[in-house]
Amino acid sequence: MNARTIFLLTAVFLTALVAYLSILNLQFLWIYVIIGPLILLGIIDINQKKRSIRRNFPVIGRMRYLLERIRPEIMQYFVETDTEGKPLNRMMRSLIYQRSKKVNDTAPFGTQIDVYNVGYEWMDHSIYAEKSESLDKHPRIMIGGTDCSLPYSASILNVSAMSYGSLSKNAVMAMNWGAKMDDFAQNTGEGGISQFHLKYGGDIIWQIGTGYFGCRTLEGNFDEKKFVERASVDQVKMIEIKLSQGAKPGHGGILPASKNTEEIAEIRGVKPHTDVLSPPTHSAFSSPVGLLDFIKKLRDLSGGKPVGFKLCIGKKAEFVELCEAILSTGIKPDFITIDGGEGGTGAAPVEFTNSLGMPLREGLAYAVDTLKGFDLKKDIKIIASGKIITGFHMARVLALGADLCYTARAMMLAVGCIQALQCNSNTCPTGVATQDKQLMRGLDVENKAHRVKNYHHETVHSFVELIAAAACKKPSDLQRIHINRRVSATEVKRYDEIFPDVHEGSLLK
Repeated sequence: MNARTIFLLTAVFLTALVAYLSILNLQFLWIYVIIGPLILLGIIDINQKKRSIRRNFPVIGRMRYLLERIRPEIMQYFVETDTEGKPLNRMMRSLIYQRSKKVNDTAPFGTQIDVYNVGYEWMDHSIYAEKSESLDKHPRIMIGGTDCSLPYSASILNVSAMSYGSLSKNAVMAMNWGAKMDDFAQNTGEGGISQFHLKYGGDIIWQIGTGYFGCRTLEGNFDEKKFVERASVDQVKMIEIKLSQGAKPGHGGILPASKNTEEIAEIRGVKPHTDVLSPPTHSAFSSPVGLLDFIKKLRDLSGGKPVGFKLCIGKKAEFVELCEAILSTGIKPDFITIDGGEGGTGAAPVEFTNSLGMPLREGLAYAVDTLKGFDLKKDIKIIASGKIITGFHMARVLALGADLCYTARAMMLAVGCIQALQCNSNTCPTGVATQDKQLMRGLDVENKAHRVKNYHHETVHSFVELIAAAACKKPSDLQRIHINRRVSATEVKRYDEIFPDVHEGSLLK
């Protein structure tokens, strides 16, 4: 006897029983309030054809979909250990929350990490450590080459690219206000500059993607006049051309129709309430020389502000071609942002997220070594982006050759994200990644702005203490010899052995 037959027999029996009892005493009629809806649900389940589980197991089959829906919460709160959660484990999330709230972020009883697992990494300290009090508490990096008349002194840690549209206006304002309070920069993401990026006066890095949002014609091409209008805003300190991003390299940005409000559409220059899919490539250029000419154009149009580009390393030969084009044209970007394949996003095809793009450490090492080989690294600053959360993560990428860092998911957590993994559905329960006014109302801008400021301040402080322990007086003293990685149960290699250094100019021969 199958579940459907059992349900039908049970429904008939209960209906007859309640009817009989009601005849004896009308008080039993209230039971219909309970069994009536259940019987109706069961009949609906039996007759629908979309879900086999519900059709074969009326009513109780619905439990499967309910449990599946709350599975992420069950895993996060009851199953995962402190070191297992993905994409960020509980230990990392707790650290961000503690620093953003400025509460005790120390760890008791030793590390929870298995230091004998393959992949464990650590930093060499010195018995002649520096006093962290004597080091610069807020290290800054000057970005801008000889052709840049308005160089920018950037914090060593900044808000990575996240668009208004992907983020709520409250999240954007909280991050910008926090950036203003602790003197670091916020990258706009490819969605363009909104009034919420400008409200509190924090420094802005304007990212221009393949959709040219904020500086596009009706046909979707680059518009010089609109660019000049936005680039001349004093808060805009740098311009970043997005070639690709780690989470979905070779794929344009995705803004679901549910998030594309009339306000966002006006900022971007697109139709509201439609899916906005950025092209995979730029229409303003189609070659390395074309990219460099575009960089020069934007630098001139912006009045001499630093201009660079962002990419996830893909075909290595194409990056070599870029370096050769820099040498042949003499046009140098002021900075290059290297994004890792582990980078985050609000929406991307699974195959792109999981199986495309070089991870950050390999991509960063390759980019730095190639620039060194062409004797260009000394003129171009490198920004590292991709799952950077702690002071050690910062030290690790600086040891590989980066000059400064971006972080995105850490800033989202600082403003209240609970890793609910609903960024692409417009149902973010904390109001961080949604355009639902009722949900974003729960995100208090002033409170979260202080948390963004606190997280940045405490993380940079931990970074400074870490390099002091390694006897480094400044971030640029970090080298690959400082970082170790366990590559097997019995073998450890330094980063300079895993990623051998390249001599300056060695590729010019």
